Amino acid sequence: MNKPTVTQEEIWQALQDVKDPEIPVVSIVEMGIVREVSLTDNGVLVKMTPTFSGCPALEVMKNDIIERIHQMGIQNVQVETVLDPPWTSDWITDEAREKLRQFGLAPPPKHGGNLVSVAFLDVAICPRCGSTNTVIKNTFGPTLCRTIWYCNDCQDAFEQFKPL
Repeated sequence: MNKPTVTQEEIWQALQDVKDPEIPVVSIVEMGIVREVSLTDNGVLVKMTPTFSGCPALEVMKNDIIERIHQMGIQNVQVETVLDPPWTSDWITDEAREKLRQFGLAPPPKHGGNLVSVAFLDVAICPRCGSTNTVIKNTFGPTLCRTIWYCNDCQDAFEQFKPL
């Protein structure tokens, strides 16, 4: 067989280079999309869970994963989509949350699985000025995973990544 000569850790590090196609300031690892990396007898298996099962960027992410691992000299790469358990915004790393904020996208609040409390929170922290004097303008943003908010203090619209 042709077992890879790289380690799982090296593959995880390389996948940090694969950016989320819709939010290019964070990697798919930081977003919690990559769930598992396994070395097989003849290659690498990567398991990923998209933010939404119908995520339009799914194929792009799969191809980017394969391309990045090919750059490491590994030709046999499988990418498997896993939908159970479903992706949760709690999987976003703290570093990625800060990158989202700096990008102008309010990160979702951590909820620990209690989405009812988040659903009734109805407050997003403005990523520009830090105000909580905000109102939701549209629950359907430019992508399935975002909502549109307005800050009454800095008078600017912004998007928030939905807590899921």
